[in-house]
Amino acid sequence: MDHSYWGNWYFGWGWFLWFGVCFLLISSFGNWGYSYQAHQKLDRQPSKNALNILNERYARGDIPREDYLAMKAELTK
Repeated sequence: MDHSYWGNWYFGWGWFLWFGVCFLLISSFGNWGYSYQAHQKLDRQPSKNALNILNERYARGDIPREDYLAMKAELTK
């Protein structure tokens, strides 16, 4: 039997070669997608909660110490 399709690769072990190529392509796209999502999560700025904002305002000198302590006590209840 003469197999001339892709130089006798199609009927022999050539399918295994193409399966490997397809597997590598699919896994590469999967790895790219996973790493892209991971970097997106790490690049986001952390959300600020009320206590962080209060600490920043106190550090800048926007509010006096007495008000800071009262507001902090209210937030940590």
